[in-house]
Amino acid sequence: MEQEQQPKFKRWYDYDPVLLQVINMLKDYQSELRNQAEVFLLKIEERVSKETIDKFYEMVKPISGNRWYDKDPVISKTVELLRVVPPEVQKAAAEHFLKTLKDLGINPEDINKNT
Repeated sequence: MEQEQQPKFKRWYDYDPVLLQVINMLKDYQSELRNQAEVFLLKIEERVSKETIDKFYEMVKPISGNRWYDKDPVISKTVELLRVVPPEVQKAAAEHFLKTLKDLGINPEDINKNT
């Protein structure tokens, strides 16, 4: 009997440990990391435009808003943008997010120990 293979990754961010770390940090520390999420969005806006991001978000945001990140529009936009960009951009953005935290004197490893 051949067993059916279960997918190794269940969520879109499970494939990359750095991306998974950032998503978990955003989930567990939404209010503390909101400012860094805003900076991320501003950097994206510099490359495209605020109007483009807002239009995109209107198209992809859920109607029900039951996911953990739907409660805060900044966190929600950040996670949705990370979700739809190519994997190499996801990885670069996650690494940049962690570097920014370190530059601010926040050690991501210390945050993860508390979860």
